[in-house]
Amino acid sequence: MLTVKPSEDERGTGEVHETDVVIIGAGPCGLFAVFELGLLDIKAHVVDILDKAGGQCAELYPEKPIYDIPGVPFVTGQGLTENLMTQIAPFGAQLHLNEMVETLETLGTPQAPRFKLTTDAGATFLCKSIILAAGGGSFQPKRPPIPGIEDYEGTGVFYAVRRMESFRDRKVLIVGGGDSALDWTLNLHPVAERITLLHRRDAFRAAPHSVEQMRAHVAGGAMDFHLGQVVSLKGTAPKLEGAVIRRDDNSTFEVECDAMLPFFGLTMKLGPVAGWGLNLNENLVPVDTEKFETSTPGIFAIGAINHYPGKLKLILSGFHEAALAAQKVHRYVYPDKKLLFQYTTSSSSLQKKLKVA
Repeated sequence: MLTVKPSEDERGTGEVHETDVVIIGAGPCGLFAVFELGLLDIKAHVVDILDKAGGQCAELYPEKPIYDIPGVPFVTGQGLTENLMTQIAPFGAQLHLNEMVETLETLGTPQAPRFKLTTDAGATFLCKSIILAAGGGSFQPKRPPIPGIEDYEGTGVFYAVRRMESFRDRKVLIVGGGDSALDWTLNLHPVAERITLLHRRDAFRAAPHSVEQMRAHVAGGAMDFHLGQVVSLKGTAPKLEGAVIRRDDNSTFEVECDAMLPFFGLTMKLGPVAGWGLNLNENLVPVDTEKFETSTPGIFAIGAINHYPGKLKLILSGFHEAALAAQKVHRYVYPDKKLLFQYTTSSSSLQKKLKVA
């Protein structure tokens, strides 16, 4: 699977990024927005809560066929993501993955908007426009039904790996059987003191080679694998000391751990965007159909997160919306520069930007 991750020294450092546009959401519409902006010499950073680009295409149906992309009779969700990543490569947009935008501050005026965004990883972005391309909202991890788990969150229970170093020399219990659970089981193995993987059954929804690697480590005694479900946590909150596991026969045992990573899937929530004053309509963001701008000048919404009369939730519609939004963004980024419309088929300057000339 295609995974683009920032290196550890790029995370959690409180860095400040100044750019033209911040795109929230690295799904197909967000990625194509990078392309449309790049053609207009507009620089973008992309933020997504997932640990890979592609949004729902990569997370929910990477192998599911898509038949309604114009000119492409058949492509999988993962294939579309990979094609878009190749298409935007010439523009060098920086992806900030496994990160969620938490706060928005308006600094400029309606005529010359400026924004300050902060993320849960401590990064700050200063930009002239924002494009919301977050699908139905941001993917939020599902909290497992364990009594009192919220008391350990952030100290002993984590739903994502922000910095691998945070787990160095710790006893880590990873719960789940999908790609995220297996990937972090293997990635944290060299860092943690001990890794224990727990799944309710001895079958996985992860890549076969990851499962094979995990089983090899278990067979060699380098990590542990158990069948069962966590029913309670041990230790005086917020300090985690262990977990009680229940087997299928209702017998229980304990696993010593001071960190737990439950990967119970994701759910869609609008998240912090709901508090940004965008005149929401049933958790969707209303926009005009000329430029797909929201009620706040400088903030645009494209793809499944927006709403307007006649809206169709199709990827191809989101691509169209990205193209028109980019035209208006250009006015904010280059207020004194006339926009000359060009075609990639005939413009040598655009072809140079795409590195095909």
